Amino acid sequence: MPPVAAAVHAPAPANPHPAPATGAAAPAPAARPADDKKTFTVNSPFVGTFYRSASPDSPAFVDAGQVVKKGQVLCIVEAMKLMNEIEAEQPGRLLEVMVQNGSPVEYGEPLFRFEPV
Repeated sequence: MPPVAAAVHAPAPANPHPAPATGAAAPAPAARPADDKKTFTVNSPFVGTFYRSASPDSPAFVDAGQVVKKGQVLCIVEAMKLMNEIEAEQPGRLLEVMVQNGSPVEYGEPLFRFEPV
């Protein structure tokens, strides 16, 4: 029986450009251009749980088709038992809610898609 050659895997090289160390995580950009360039998204600034309303009995802060103003509350992201209101950074018409109510969200994950108004 011929000898079996063992595959050797070298460890992945360290990132040559590590992110600068800071005391707190940098906030995610609140809005970034979407794929079609005529819309923009609002992204989660941190890891947490997404809520569309202030309580289970309350109506959603925003619904599809609604025009929002800069500074208007769009949702709540609960992180470490703190309820953080996510506000619109610019005005727009809500095209799509991209996350289901009560779902976990990641840092930078798109929550809403808007068209500018």
